[in-house]
Amino acid sequence: MQYPLTLTFKFWSLAPQLSVQDAAGVTHFCIRQKLFKLKEVINVFADLQRTQLQYEIKADRIIDFSARYNFLDTNGKTIGAVKRHGLKSFWRARYDIYHGETVRFTISEQNPWVKVMDSLFAEIPVVGLFTGFLFNPVYVVNRADGNTVMYLEKRPAFLSRIFTIKQVDQLSNEEETQVLLSLIMMLLLERNRG
Repeated sequence: MQYPLTLTFKFWSLAPQLSVQDAAGVTHFCIRQKLFKLKEVINVFADLQRTQLQYEIKADRIIDFSARYNFLDTNGKTIGAVKRHGLKSFWRARYDIYHGETVRFTISEQNPWVKVMDSLFAEIPVVGLFTGFLFNPVYVVNRADGNTVMYLEKRPAFLSRIFTIKQVDQLSNEEETQVLLSLIMMLLLERNRG
């Protein structure tokens, strides 16, 4: 993959849809989340036509604020997981990325005030339409030792949601997959907040 990656939400869609392309324009992930599922299962495809299944993301429980989302390859083998960091995520979004039962990485919102300001101004008629230009969250992915490996930031946009993923440190293929799937799942969970 050639960084930076561009993650784009399809705006005029009832069910959340997103795709991830690299700097060369090659699509690496495509998702269409199903609505009204009690126990979340998200299929991650390698192409826009959704014909090549790459991964599945499965919740470990029915509708729960602190569900753990496991990543499975096409053989059904668990390759990692992500979990919201409980009540601390109300102020600042925070997620743990697991390898087995060990926390390998964390995702945290860089500035929680962006979310607060976005929520406040979004409620003001007309002004709320322009919050996408002014308030753009940035999420930082750190190793367990505190070293930063990736950034995800929302680009200023009028009606669309476009994010850029920048790699800061080298990752193994397995680590890269775990981080990217975690960022995708985090955005699906946080999409109403920015």
